[in-house]
Amino acid sequence: MEPSGFFQNASYVGPHGEPPLSRIGFIILSIIMAIFTGPAIILNATVIIVSLMHKQLRQPLNFALVNMAVADLGTAMTGGVLSVVNNAQGYFSLGRTGCVMEGFAVSLFGITSLCTVALIAVERMFVVCKPLGHMAFQKKHAFGGIALSWLWSLTWNLPPLFGWGRYELEGVGTSCAPDWHNRDPKNFSYILAYFAVCFAVPFAIILTSYGKLMWTLHQVSKMTCLEGGAVAKGEMKVAYMVVLMVLTFLISWLPYASLAMLVVYNPDVEIHPLVGTVPVYLAKSSTVYNPIIYIYLNKQFRKYTVPFLLCGREPSMDDDNSEGATTVEISTSKVSPT
Repeated sequence: MEPSGFFQNASYVGPHGEPPLSRIGFIILSIIMAIFTGPAIILNATVIIVSLMHKQLRQPLNFALVNMAVADLGTAMTGGVLSVVNNAQGYFSLGRTGCVMEGFAVSLFGITSLCTVALIAVERMFVVCKPLGHMAFQKKHAFGGIALSWLWSLTWNLPPLFGWGRYELEGVGTSCAPDWHNRDPKNFSYILAYFAVCFAVPFAIILTSYGKLMWTLHQVSKMTCLEGGAVAKGEMKVAYMVVLMVLTFLISWLPYASLAMLVVYNPDVEIHPLVGTVPVYLAKSSTVYNPIIYIYLNKQFRKYTVPFLLCGREPSMDDDNSEGATTVEISTSKVSPT
């Protein structure tokens, strides 16, 4: 039986028509993806469930965290699970329609997650750095940002379904994404626009907010006295949590975005399928990092998620002042550059 014959092209077969990886190679990729996908599904689902169960978690910043969990769960359930199955088989087995639907779903969830990271970074920057003075991050801001993240992602991932751009196999040929290789004018113009508005714009927002937040944290750390005492300490913990989330997301996604742009601007560059696959899987692995970060660093989530994961058993936990209210604010008006 010919696996996915309509996908046969030089990107996914060797010079003599051989598959890009050995059977063992595909199995190893399947196992690696399963290691990330299983925990990602469990942890993100846990965050969503406990947030629905406990009203104490229904705070503006937490809404954004839950939205990211929804997007990451969607990525894991579509791109992650299908990558495990297809690599186990050694080829993409869902046909052209399946490729289009997988490419659309993974891209929709992935860009929504990226936009949500930008939303969270902006929220922390406004709360901690106060560039416009005192400004509380309220539910309406959270819901507005969440709606915008989904609408933005949907707007830019729908065009390939209607002829502007297309979804195609990537890497070793066991998953699908926007076609970075095709030089057709319609596809090329879509890829340039897609990269600009779905990668460059969120990345610019994240890096700007991240830089401002890091500078403020650096200045605050020099102060001998902080207004708010434990409250300020808790706010700093939340800020560091967001910084860590942003940093891991950038590490996960920058190689994929960079490789995509390399292919767009130099389509003749020769990239081994396995080399092209590593950034893809690194990007998909981001779905497991975020819930680990905010379950570990946010005592609100940890208080409810750990017992949930342990089937009701209460672990021994310290009673330090919780950073709890993620909408608590500190005053940085006394921060002065040194």
